[in-house]
Amino acid sequence: MASYNSFILALFIAVSLANMDSIRAARHLLQVTPPAAPNFPVIPTLPKPTLPTLGNVPPLPTIPSLPQPTLPTTQPSLPKPTLPTIPSIPTIPTLPPLPATSLPTFPSIPSFPNGIPFISFFTPPPATKSP
Repeated sequence: MASYNSFILALFIAVSLANMDSIRAARHLLQVTPPAAPNFPVIPTLPKPTLPTLGNVPPLPTIPSLPQPTLPTTQPSLPKPTLPTIPSIPTIPTLPPLPATSLPTFPSIPSFPNGIPFISFFTPPPATKSP
């Protein structure tokens, strides 16, 4: 993390030093008086174009009104369709019973002692002085 922070600091210093010449040049451009504007030639005004007239345009034709059909006020009764009968499901024949199989016996998992055994030779030696 420290090398990352020092890299960022070095990068910031390098950008600041590289940018110093451009700051000095910008200050110089701000302090110099601008040159006089060049004299451009006068552009003559162009004549406006005239659009041709379309003449006498005939009016749009009107759409004739067509006779409207009369709609019935009641609906005719239609015959109701009859549903076909559902066929019966065939019965599944019974299968003969399979012979019974015996499962193999699993080996027993050995049990380990739960506690840590006490080893007597790790006991500290008796103290020679009493406090």
